[in-house]
Amino acid sequence: MTQWERLQQLDTVYSQRAFDLYNRDEFPMEVRHYLAHWIEGQDWERASRDSSQAAFLFQVLLENLDNQFSRFAQEKDSFLLQRNFRRYKQNFQKYQEEPYTLATIINWFLVKEREILNDAELAQQVQALQVQPAAMELESQRQVEMSLKDLKTKVEVMEHSIRCLEEQQDEFDFKYQTHLMDSCTEEEKKMQVEGLQKMLNALDKCRRNFLSDISAMLDAADILCSALIDEELVDWKRRQQKSCIGAPDDTSLEHLEKWFTQIIECMFQLQKFLQKLDELVGKMTYDNDPILVRKPPLKSRVDTLLTHLIKSSFVVETQPSMPQGRGPLVLRTNVQFSVKVRLLYKVSELNHVMKVTVSVNKFRKFNVLGTLSKALNMAESMNGGMVADFRHLTLKDQKVGGGGKGINDLSLSVTEELHRITFQTQFDYQGLSVPLETSSLPVVVVSNSSQQQSAWASVLWFNMLCSDPKNVKFFETSPAATWPQFGEMLSWQFLSCGKRGLDSDQLETLAIKLFGKQQSYDSCKISWTKFSKENLPDTNFTLWVWLDGILTLVKLYLSDLWSDGSIMGFVSKGKERLLLKKKQNGTFLLRFSESIKDGGITFSWVQYANDGTPSVQTVKPFTSTDLKQIALPDILCNFRIMVAENIPVNPLCYLYPNTPKDQAFGKYYSEKTGEENPYLKYLKTKLVFVSKENGCSGVREGPESDLSTKDRDPPSFSDAGDDDLLLQVFEKSPMLSSSTTDDDMLNSILDSDSECTVPDAFPPTAPHTSPSCLQHNFSESPLDIFADALSPDIDVNVTLHEFINSPNILNGINLRMLPEESDDFVLDSGLIQDLGYPNIPLTP
Repeated sequence: MTQWERLQQLDTVYSQRAFDLYNRDEFPMEVRHYLAHWIEGQDWERASRDSSQAAFLFQVLLENLDNQFSRFAQEKDSFLLQRNFRRYKQNFQKYQEEPYTLATIINWFLVKEREILNDAELAQQVQALQVQPAAMELESQRQVEMSLKDLKTKVEVMEHSIRCLEEQQDEFDFKYQTHLMDSCTEEEKKMQVEGLQKMLNALDKCRRNFLSDISAMLDAADILCSALIDEELVDWKRRQQKSCIGAPDDTSLEHLEKWFTQIIECMFQLQKFLQKLDELVGKMTYDNDPILVRKPPLKSRVDTLLTHLIKSSFVVETQPSMPQGRGPLVLRTNVQFSVKVRLLYKVSELNHVMKVTVSVNKFRKFNVLGTLSKALNMAESMNGGMVADFRHLTLKDQKVGGGGKGINDLSLSVTEELHRITFQTQFDYQGLSVPLETSSLPVVVVSNSSQQQSAWASVLWFNMLCSDPKNVKFFETSPAATWPQFGEMLSWQFLSCGKRGLDSDQLETLAIKLFGKQQSYDSCKISWTKFSKENLPDTNFTLWVWLDGILTLVKLYLSDLWSDGSIMGFVSKGKERLLLKKKQNGTFLLRFSESIKDGGITFSWVQYANDGTPSVQTVKPFTSTDLKQIALPDILCNFRIMVAENIPVNPLCYLYPNTPKDQAFGKYYSEKTGEENPYLKYLKTKLVFVSKENGCSGVREGPESDLSTKDRDPPSFSDAGDDDLLLQVFEKSPMLSSSTTDDDMLNSILDSDSECTVPDAFPPTAPHTSPSCLQHNFSESPLDIFADALSPDIDVNVTLHEFINSPNILNGINLRMLPEESDDFVLDSGLIQDLGYPNIPLTP
């Protein structure tokens, strides 16, 4: 099933998000629909960086549009689609000179689709895990539904009562007029007057009862209004606020829109009843008429309630965000952003009548460019809601004086300035006129993409701690966050990036690093300064920069591994050794580096000497530069070290606690086998990077620590020895490069734990060397082996041309040993670098 087909099967909430996504003009939904299989089969991310690949895909896209146009031309009912596809092709022609821009746009849409699918999956998981909160929410919804049903029933009863009251008054009026015209005896007139008095008394009682019923209904409506505005709407706004920073909360407006519409309709019905009473009084009144006295305050209550409900029903449905921004609420000057507002009162008579205008607060001066006025339009909402969707707004800085910071307090940085985007409209309906205004959550406006990381930190901090969207001076006296608040927010970030939050062990590891070992961390606090401004001990980066680097690494390269639980992630080196030494030979785990600013991941494994002494060894962390070249599962699959007699072996056998490596990562390996492998008919060899185990330095054991220097992953070194070698073997592998690598590109350090503790769970064993991992050495050059590997029936010139132009041919790499005092075995993860194969002339 294609990604596009999965999107179409989502629930209303998420299908609406997909619909909103393709409301944009950059990439038509019809093109996405009819070319879904081809679009999803292309590497648009690569094309956005490779102009030649982008140009190729651009031409194929135009051909596909032509083909689709031809199909529609043969179908009688596809005239409009035929016309649209001609227009789409013409619109795409503007990318002729910069096809990589179109590739970037298409890739962005595909990424956003995956985010919607991930959120839908997360919502299902959360619903399964959070049964009790869901039950409480459903109970709250049931109470509102019951109250609304009761209110609507009372309105229907009052509708009948007002008709009866009118008939009763008409009857009295008829008999009174008859009495005036009737010529009868005094005795008969006296009896008629007594009868009229009784009717008037009954009419007066009905009027008083009706007014009392309206008063009682307003009391019930007050309670229901409070429940909607002060509880349900406030809860929704808080859920929306948390969802902006990654919480998997439901932000659908479906229930609120239905409730607001129903209660407002009931209030307008009460308004009509009171107007009917005015008509009755106009026809007939009397001394001490209750309508004259009691109706004005009731009308005032109805108008007040209606005004409060309608003002509250004007909300920002989708917070401001840029198409390719860091996250919602981070905007960049001169870059378009979108935002959507909604009136929760659905009434077709107001469609296209209410004009919404947009402005920005004056805390820092901006010019707002784009369409600044839009009508509330039911057509822009899938469920027919009253929506104004601003898709192409832009903020432009106004230069003030010599600086340009406007009237902002200079003690705040640009990324600490908070701004609100305000929307205004006028509600005029059934004699009620109400000015409406709503504002977005505070946004951070930057002028350079390098500021987005700090801006996102501000958005996280504000929305984690502050529920008052009007507090734009929040960072002048920013409060500290408690550990439960902070840990939950961090967990949401990983949930958003990798479809899995932080578990209790990972959170405890982070808490220990921040606060030291504690009985409970509930009262521990972390300040804004410590989070985003102060560097971690012995580093040149902050806590947020470190965490954000890891989050980026997970999002771009490790999402699947993080999601399925393969990455332990946060674990101290002391605990890592305790865990691994109790496991069988070759058990390994994956954790994040503590010393790399932009995010790094490493793996450690346990192995046993002949005397049963365990040692834990660790590779130098892999960064985004490395993982961009080769996926981590392939690194784990093809990793080798040298054991006795120069035999290479993969020391990684079991993912902690005891899952066989290929079972854990096999589904992620990129290497193909059999006829699926395009290299097999030419290439019989695999180039494997190895390092000698002999001469490894000992590891100094130490206690678990916080973010200190001695327990961090070591930095790179370039003064290592050169007694390691490149092994060329008869195997198939995708781990290939197309160039000769500089000797200094790859360095390795072996971390050999010298503690002689025999593990409790397993007896002493010899080093684990799987026969399948052992290979033989060859001294031939790569080209010699390549030539030997060719089949006699293959054209050598064509084969050599394809071989040297392949992006996946790995050249020789020298591995080097670090000095004795090093703590870790560090395999330089920069081993796969696209340096270009040396030019070799081809003979015809």
